[in-house]
Amino acid sequence: MRYHNITKDDMLNGDGLRVVLWVSGCNHCCKGCQNPVTWDGEGGILFDEKAKQEIFQELEKPYISGLTLSGGDPLYTSNAYEITELAKEVKSRFPSKTIWLYTGYEWEVIMDYPVMQYVDVVVDGKFIQAKQDNQLRWKGSSNQRVIRVAETQKQGKVILHCED
Repeated sequence: MRYHNITKDDMLNGDGLRVVLWVSGCNHCCKGCQNPVTWDGEGGILFDEKAKQEIFQELEKPYISGLTLSGGDPLYTSNAYEITELAKEVKSRFPSKTIWLYTGYEWEVIMDYPVMQYVDVVVDGKFIQAKQDNQLRWKGSSNQRVIRVAETQKQGKVILHCED
């Protein structure tokens, strides 16, 4: 897996103060994407133990709410396994921290992916420039959904995260 950046103290990509891992690789290539530099799966930097420890060091801070996985697309073919392993380790080491995942795939396609057992909130769907709304919280276009994963799995229907 490759990545472009690790953002610390982020307040825009999920609830609370977060660490964001911006991975490389995306096959959605949405028109108007805010991060087209992340589309190339061979771009960026190799995600190694040093990068993982940088994330863990930030997550140890009590004021950090959790980790957000974005990109690119964390569920891009060459990312999915390592993202799942990272999410598993984060949940094991930091059970009170939340994990948010942004993907261009829709929930109905990814709901059975192994990573979903570790993700608290998923923001699904491609960014659609014609539906862009800068007033939306945690998403770029109105077709995207901010989904509470555990509740959605339990109830068998999409349960949206509070977006007020």
